Amino acid sequence: MIRTTIIRAASIAALAMAGGAAIAGELSADQVARLDNDLTPMGAIRAGNEAGTIPAWEGGITSPADAGFPDFKSGGHHPDPFADDPVLYTINAANMAQYADILAEGNKALLQAYPDTYFMNVYKTHRSAAFPPRIYEATKQYASTARLIEGGNGVTGAINGTPFPIPESGLEAIWNHILRFRADMGIRAIGQAAVTRDGNYTLVKFIDNYMGVYGIQGMTEAELDNVIIYFKQRVAAPARLAGEVLLVHETMDQNKEHRRAWIYNPGQRRVRRAPNVSFDNPRTASDGLATSDQFDMYNGSPERYNWEIVGRKEILVPYNSYKLHSNKLKYTDVLNPLHVNQENVRYELHRVWVVDSVLKEGTRHIYKRRTFYIDEDSWQTLVVDCYDNRDELWRVQEGYGMNYYDVPDMWSTLETTMDLQSGRYLAIGLNNEEPITYDFNVTLTLDDFSPGSLRRSGVR
Repeated sequence: MIRTTIIRAASIAALAMAGGAAIAGELSADQVARLDNDLTPMGAIRAGNEAGTIPAWEGGITSPADAGFPDFKSGGHHPDPFADDPVLYTINAANMAQYADILAEGNKALLQAYPDTYFMNVYKTHRSAAFPPRIYEATKQYASTARLIEGGNGVTGAINGTPFPIPESGLEAIWNHILRFRADMGIRAIGQAAVTRDGNYTLVKFIDNYMGVYGIQGMTEAELDNVIIYFKQRVAAPARLAGEVLLVHETMDQNKEHRRAWIYNPGQRRVRRAPNVSFDNPRTASDGLATSDQFDMYNGSPERYNWEIVGRKEILVPYNSYKLHSNKLKYTDVLNPLHVNQENVRYELHRVWVVDSVLKEGTRHIYKRRTFYIDEDSWQTLVVDCYDNRDELWRVQEGYGMNYYDVPDMWSTLETTMDLQSGRYLAIGLNNEEPITYDFNVTLTLDDFSPGSLRRSGVR
């Protein structure tokens, strides 16, 4: 019999009920010491599970050589360290009841909605997530000082590392996702497809530049200027959209200042502020299938929701998704009607933090409730169940995680938002046919992310 465990504690439940209230992290010395003992440096349970289906964490994949590919260079398509793993079993609509305890509600709904095409191939679990040693050290260093600001709409007392490796509230857990390490800086070329029910789409191509100043070595909280991430996205195709550029400065203290955003419109040749790039406003060229705050699975201010930490649970999640990242596939091999081609998706059993968010009274968002499944080894959100105002499951997000072992860093290679009501979905992060994927060896400066740089970036 397959067992699943939700770890709860009365103290966590009581703190979670505080919703949007400020909750101080500030772990004791004994709690911090656990990050070198029974917990990993990121706060995950170091041991495997009782059934032996989740192994112990032994450091993850720390380099290309550790992955078995010593000659790999950043910017390429990462070869799969687990390509020879066989499928252990396949879950479909006919047998899903047998595995109900280890399925997210969204995956159950997809299996039921698309019984002829949606299935889940399950593979051996590899706890491959790894980060640079300095990120682990910063996490331990600041775990005793990190705390939420009043109202929980920001973090103070931490830099570089995960602020709340032993979270006591849903807000702390979601801030761990927002502030997780994703390399110092990088450039990526990706595609986005809004796929119709019958499988048609127009590929939109982006060039993304990223600088995660929160995680840069030597950075201090004072030097951040209240910015944790600089992000610039240029539309490269199709021609009717090419040259449009979005610039975002993501802020640390969202009470002090919400994110700063600008858009360059090549037709008008002007830069303008873009305050609507947030919350449930539609994403660029998403055809209404995803909101601004669904990019990177979740981003931005958490102020509109009450957040509750449910506990840890063992579920099947997309993991070690190197096949979806491979340049051996074409986009037509990935994009099918209704959802991506499930033959190319790898699921593994992992422990995740389950976090529920419910819309606060008096605020608005198209999603009344969302349930997040956050990888305990990396704080990367892997699955999100999104409910409409009738409390019906509406959309399901999947983030197909993998270790970018050239950093090392656990991040997604593709994200999908699947609409159960329309049978359409949005896929972003497609890079199978692109000449580069994520190049982390670039040198970017703050000048590259100034509003004045947008016109230069928008040249077609």
